[in-house]
Amino acid sequence: MSKRRIIVVGSTGSVGAQALDVLAENAADFEVIGLAAGTQLDALVVQALEFSVPVIGLTTPPEGGAPEIRQRLELAAGERGISDPVREIHVGPDAAEVVAGRSCDIVLNAVTGAAGLGATLAALDRGTDVALANKESLIIGGSIVLDAAARTGAALIPVDSEHSAIAQALRSGTHGEVSKLVITASGGPFRGMTRDALRRVTPAQALKHPTWSMGSMITINSATLVNKGLEVIEAHLLFDIDFDHIEVVVHPQSQIHSMVEFSDASTIAQISPPDMKLPIAYALGTQSDGQTRRLASGAVANNWGQPMHWSFEPVNHVAFPALGLAVEAGRRRKSFPAVFNAANEVLVEAFVNGEIPFTGIDKGIERALQAHEPAAEHTVDTVLAADSWAREFARQDLAAQSEQSAASAQGKASGGS
Repeated sequence: MSKRRIIVVGSTGSVGAQALDVLAENAADFEVIGLAAGTQLDALVVQALEFSVPVIGLTTPPEGGAPEIRQRLELAAGERGISDPVREIHVGPDAAEVVAGRSCDIVLNAVTGAAGLGATLAALDRGTDVALANKESLIIGGSIVLDAAARTGAALIPVDSEHSAIAQALRSGTHGEVSKLVITASGGPFRGMTRDALRRVTPAQALKHPTWSMGSMITINSATLVNKGLEVIEAHLLFDIDFDHIEVVVHPQSQIHSMVEFSDASTIAQISPPDMKLPIAYALGTQSDGQTRRLASGAVANNWGQPMHWSFEPVNHVAFPALGLAVEAGRRRKSFPAVFNAANEVLVEAFVNGEIPFTGIDKGIERALQAHEPAAEHTVDTVLAADSWAREFARQDLAAQSEQSAASAQGKASGGS
């Protein structure tokens, strides 16, 4: 049986690096023929040499561009006593898209944020199956991405642990027998806190997730429940289930990754340790026809001989309104999910830099959604335009809020003097 040829874009990030670990565990089944990253050239060079990859891309190259990358590759290869395997180097904003559009059997898209849309569409347009860790490209693209997959017959295979769990549970019944999708949330580091208490939390606290090890953006998104809102939209699009039949429940132990409730009142759950290598391996073992061969993941299974406790509780929508905002954006469709996502990315950066309080993230998202007027048509161009508009709106709104705060503080000082 021939090896499946795979391209990994976003290879130096958390999910991309773990995907390469899984591929190393299953080296007899896969050949890595392309890698693309954002800024981490040193890590990309190591990966390219380790997996003998012929094609690489870097969206933010060094000043010396491709020649400097080639020099770094040759130097690193010489230090290891091997030859440089890379034949093509692509640089610039569209590097991941170019690499993802090459001929292969499967593309794993682990790019962070809206920047992953081009790579997803490039792979689908070529008819290549996409293992999708970059949920944002489906969420902001919506029907554009689904239509591309339908047109070429390429499969969209979920990598998020929640959607992998749903995909596995759905094998227990037909689409018409599904009563409800239940997406679990850990609750993040601030579970149980009041809205008032959340105003005082710090970026350092928000970046300490209780059960998962992830990149900074997704970790903050988990703390605000923005990520869970995005997952609801993704589940709606992937599995064609109405928003009214998708529920989020807090499960702090992160052992049950999601559930499917069927029409006979049976609920099927997928259970495993909180390790992203498990859903990555399941996605890589899934074929276009939906059949899956379970691969070695390198994860450690639960010890069922040890006592354990699982609990569930409802989401506190008053303290964490971002989840509801995301669902509303999903219901409104068009470019509203793109605005939600883009504004959030700007606001998360502002929070991490200490410019706004934690609660300023969802407040800023809400203002962006209220101000947005979508285009009549839903195309790649209108999606990208909405993304740019939302980022600029969020930046200007941040500046306005900062001016108001400064004026208020000055007024209080003057009044007290």
